[in-house]
Amino acid sequence: MARRIRPSLYISVDIEADGPVPGPYSMLSLGAAVAGRQDAEGYTAADPEADTFYRELRPISEQFVPEALEVSGLDRARLLAGGAAPERAMGEFTAWVRRVAGDAQPVMCGYPAPYDWMFLYWYLVRFTGGSPFGHAGCMDMKTMYASKAGVPLRAVAKRAMPPELLSRRRHTHHARDDAIEQAEMFSNLMAWRGPAG
Repeated sequence: MARRIRPSLYISVDIEADGPVPGPYSMLSLGAAVAGRQDAEGYTAADPEADTFYRELRPISEQFVPEALEVSGLDRARLLAGGAAPERAMGEFTAWVRRVAGDAQPVMCGYPAPYDWMFLYWYLVRFTGGSPFGHAGCMDMKTMYASKAGVPLRAVAKRAMPPELLSRRRHTHHARDDAIEQAEMFSNLMAWRGPAG
């Protein structure tokens, strides 16, 4: 008897942080949007605005890189006073992931994923004790494109991609907006058969 394979629910995640690594530096905002679901029948794109998550977090250290703050436009002083406690924000995020995933296995996706995954996974383990994605439930869209396009990973840039793969939304550096933008791009990549297709 064939083993039943659980569906995957792809969740686009974008974070804004005030430095290069978690711990010494802080995740300041977390945005997520459901991109779509994949089962034995194939991939079904979701409306990326239908199921979203957004929180701004209180910084966990005094260190920050001013240039990183300029990118996001987030105000550390405001977040120190009114940002969500990381334990609360990550607990709410975990509950949201479990709710939207239902019977599917959640998979985080990002463009590029490594930076966002590094902060997300560290914060989840540090502040909730575990990750709803497991330790490896992460898909990098840059790698996905490089594989389908047959190009070296370091050659991948949005400006070099076919325009039909890109979202028409602006990249704002607001974590929720960018998660929605990336969710659209992910669904486009899932449907794309490559340059010859």
